[in-house]
Amino acid sequence: MTFWQSPAVKVGLSISLATGLYGISFGALSVAAGLSFWQTMALSLLMFSGGSQYAFVGVLAGGGSGVAALSAAALLGIRNGVYAMQLNALLQPRAGKKVLMAQVTIDESTATSTGQTDPAERRRGFWVAGVGIFILWNIFTAVGALAGNALGDPKQWGLDGAAVAAFLGLLWPRVKARQPAAIAVLCAVVTVLVVPFVPPGVPILVAAVVAGAIGWFRNGHETDGLEPDLDPYPAGGQA
Repeated sequence: MTFWQSPAVKVGLSISLATGLYGISFGALSVAAGLSFWQTMALSLLMFSGGSQYAFVGVLAGGGSGVAALSAAALLGIRNGVYAMQLNALLQPRAGKKVLMAQVTIDESTATSTGQTDPAERRRGFWVAGVGIFILWNIFTAVGALAGNALGDPKQWGLDGAAVAAFLGLLWPRVKARQPAAIAVLCAVVTVLVVPFVPPGVPILVAAVVAGAIGWFRNGHETDGLEPDLDPYPAGGQA
């Protein structure tokens, strides 16, 4: 089997193209939110996390401060750290590759890798998806940013509200089970209630705190009442 016949490579390339094209919308939304072309490119090159990037420009577009925008982006970026721990154990990369691997550890590269059973395919899937998306995302971000500058007033095209729509498009496929959907609805209600009383950008932080508190409470509640296994060698086994 050649490199191009690899199932993981085929999946990685298709995901790279589909996700990379979405960079056009980010580039346009970013300049519509008031960022320059180079500031927009810096976000895609350095932050490189679609959810975090959309949250950042969304808060700025709503009149929020830079601190609020950065806080919202950082909260959403925590998941990439969790992915990194999982992939480090799964792929066991050499020390020299870890920095590059960290930069391209995103939803899509993680999903492509963990969806494979063969260790070699896992590595191929991760690198093809991660590097492919990084290259195409930045190319199409530049296209979107240049096009956004040429559009003029973003309100004429509805781009002032497009950041919210784009972020919902990223979120919706992940809300499949009943419980995540209920948490999402609760957080949305909390956000609407606090909007009149706090500065722009803060409501999303409040919603994140609420979601985190629910997760912490659920985890603690589920472990309550579980009796510890006092036998270190169950069923006659031993270390």
